[in-house]
Amino acid sequence: MNYEISSDPARLDRAAIHAALSRMYWCEDIPRATLDKAIDNSLPFGAYTATGEQVAFARVVTDKATFAYLCDVYVLEAHRGHGLSKRLMEAVTAHPDLAGLRRFSLVTRDAHALYAQFGFTPIAAPQGHMEILLPGLYKRPV
Repeated sequence: MNYEISSDPARLDRAAIHAALSRMYWCEDIPRATLDKAIDNSLPFGAYTATGEQVAFARVVTDKATFAYLCDVYVLEAHRGHGLSKRLMEAVTAHPDLAGLRRFSLVTRDAHALYAQFGFTPIAAPQGHMEILLPGLYKRPV
Protein backbone atom coordinates (compact mmCIF):
# COMPACT_ATOMS: atom_id res chain seq x y z
CA MET A 1 0.00 0.00 0.00
CA ASN A 2 1.23 3.50 -0.76
CA TYR A 3 1.30 6.08 2.04
CA GLU A 4 2.20 9.74 2.24
CA ILE A 5 3.92 11.12 5.34
CA SER A 6 3.45 14.79 6.16
CA SER A 7 4.38 17.14 8.99
CA ASP A 8 1.75 19.69 7.94
CA PRO A 9 -0.46 20.25 11.00
CA ALA A 10 -3.31 21.46 8.78
CA ARG A 11 -3.68 17.93 7.35
CA LEU A 12 -4.13 16.21 10.71
CA ASP A 13 -7.42 14.46 11.40
CA ARG A 14 -7.57 15.36 15.06
CA ALA A 15 -10.76 13.41 15.68
CA ALA A 16 -9.10 10.26 14.30
CA ILE A 17 -5.95 10.89 16.33
CA HIS A 18 -8.01 11.34 19.48
CA ALA A 19 -10.04 8.19 18.76
CA ALA A 20 -6.82 6.17 18.43
CA LEU A 21 -4.76 7.70 21.22
CA SER A 22 -7.54 7.70 23.81
CA ARG A 23 -7.41 3.88 23.61
CA MET A 24 -3.60 3.59 23.92
CA TYR A 25 -2.12 2.49 27.24
CA TRP A 26 0.05 5.60 27.64
CA CYS A 27 -2.76 8.16 27.32
CA GLU A 28 -5.97 6.25 27.76
CA ASP A 29 -8.97 8.56 28.03
CA ILE A 30 -6.96 11.70 27.25
CA PRO A 31 -9.36 14.64 26.91
CA ARG A 32 -9.60 16.03 23.40
CA ALA A 33 -8.68 19.55 24.56
CA THR A 34 -5.52 18.22 26.22
CA LEU A 35 -4.53 16.35 23.08
CA ASP A 36 -5.20 19.39 20.89
CA LYS A 37 -2.95 21.51 23.11
CA ALA A 38 -0.23 18.85 22.98
CA ILE A 39 -0.38 18.71 19.17
CA ASP A 40 -0.41 22.51 18.88
CA ASN A 41 2.83 22.67 20.87
CA SER A 42 4.64 19.86 19.05
CA LEU A 43 5.97 18.89 15.65
CA PRO A 44 3.32 16.41 14.40
CA PHE A 45 3.59 13.77 11.67
CA GLY A 46 0.69 12.03 9.96
CA ALA A 47 0.62 9.11 7.53
CA TYR A 48 -2.15 9.09 4.95
CA THR A 49 -3.59 6.66 2.42
CA ALA A 50 -4.09 7.63 -1.22
CA THR A 51 -7.66 8.64 -0.30
CA GLY A 52 -6.40 10.97 2.46
CA GLU A 53 -7.36 8.83 5.45
CA GLN A 54 -4.97 9.34 8.36
CA VAL A 55 -3.76 5.93 9.54
CA ALA A 56 -0.66 6.72 11.61
CA PHE A 57 0.68 9.50 13.79
CA ALA A 58 3.73 10.62 15.74
CA ARG A 59 4.60 13.83 17.46
CA VAL A 60 7.84 15.32 18.66
CA VAL A 61 8.11 17.75 21.55
CA THR A 62 11.17 19.85 20.80
CA ASP A 63 12.96 23.16 21.09
CA LYS A 64 14.31 22.47 17.55
CA ALA A 65 17.85 23.22 18.74
CA THR A 66 19.02 20.88 21.51
CA PHE A 67 16.35 18.40 22.57
CA ALA A 68 13.43 16.35 21.28
CA TYR A 69 11.07 13.80 22.77
CA LEU A 70 9.25 11.41 20.45
CA CYS A 71 5.81 10.34 21.64
CA ASP A 72 2.30 9.24 20.72
CA VAL A 73 3.48 7.02 17.86
CA TYR A 74 0.86 4.67 16.46
CA VAL A 75 -0.14 2.88 13.27
CA LEU A 76 -3.73 1.69 13.00
CA GLU A 77 -3.92 -2.09 13.19
CA ALA A 78 -5.29 -2.52 9.65
CA HIS A 79 -2.20 -0.76 8.27
CA ARG A 80 0.49 -2.57 10.23
CA GLY A 81 2.88 -4.92 8.47
CA HIS A 82 3.41 -2.65 5.45
CA GLY A 83 6.57 -0.89 6.70
CA LEU A 84 4.61 2.21 7.68
CA SER A 85 6.20 2.55 11.13
CA LYS A 86 9.64 2.57 9.49
CA ARG A 87 8.53 5.15 6.91
CA LEU A 88 7.10 7.30 9.67
CA MET A 89 10.36 7.09 11.65
CA GLU A 90 12.38 7.88 8.53
CA ALA A 91 10.35 11.06 8.09
CA VAL A 92 10.73 11.99 11.76
CA THR A 93 14.49 11.46 11.89
CA ALA A 94 15.05 13.22 8.55
CA HIS A 95 13.04 16.34 9.44
CA PRO A 96 15.27 19.43 9.23
CA ASP A 97 13.94 20.87 12.52
CA LEU A 98 15.33 17.79 14.29
CA ALA A 99 18.84 17.87 12.81
CA GLY A 100 21.83 18.34 15.11
CA LEU A 101 20.03 17.78 18.39
CA ARG A 102 22.12 16.90 21.43
CA ARG A 103 19.45 14.54 22.80
CA PHE A 104 16.48 12.79 21.21
CA SER A 105 14.49 10.71 23.69
CA LEU A 106 11.53 8.39 23.74
CA VAL A 107 9.82 5.92 26.02
CA THR A 108 8.47 2.63 24.71
CA ARG A 109 7.14 -0.50 26.33
CA ASP A 110 7.50 -2.82 23.36
CA ALA A 111 8.94 -1.27 20.18
CA HIS A 112 12.64 -1.22 21.02
CA ALA A 113 13.62 -3.08 17.83
CA LEU A 114 11.94 -0.47 15.62
CA TYR A 115 13.58 2.50 17.31
CA ALA A 116 17.01 0.84 17.48
CA GLN A 117 17.04 0.87 13.66
CA PHE A 118 17.06 4.67 13.87
CA GLY A 119 19.86 4.98 16.42
CA PHE A 120 17.91 4.97 19.67
CA THR A 121 19.62 3.07 22.50
CA PRO A 122 18.83 2.40 26.15
CA ILE A 123 19.68 5.34 28.42
CA ALA A 124 23.43 5.28 29.09
CA ALA A 125 23.12 6.70 32.61
CA PRO A 126 19.57 6.07 33.84
CA GLN A 127 20.50 7.17 37.37
CA GLY A 128 20.61 10.73 36.07
CA HIS A 129 17.07 10.72 34.71
CA MET A 130 14.08 11.60 36.85
CA GLU A 131 10.39 12.02 36.21
CA ILE A 132 7.05 12.88 37.67
CA LEU A 133 4.66 10.16 36.49
CA LEU A 134 0.92 10.33 37.11
CA PRO A 135 -0.60 7.06 35.84
CA GLY A 136 -4.32 7.18 35.22
CA LEU A 137 -4.36 10.99 35.22
CA TYR A 138 -6.97 11.18 32.46
CA LYS A 139 -9.29 8.75 34.23
CA ARG A 140 -9.53 10.90 37.37
CA PRO A 141 -12.61 13.06 37.89
CA VAL A 142 -12.04 16.73 37.15
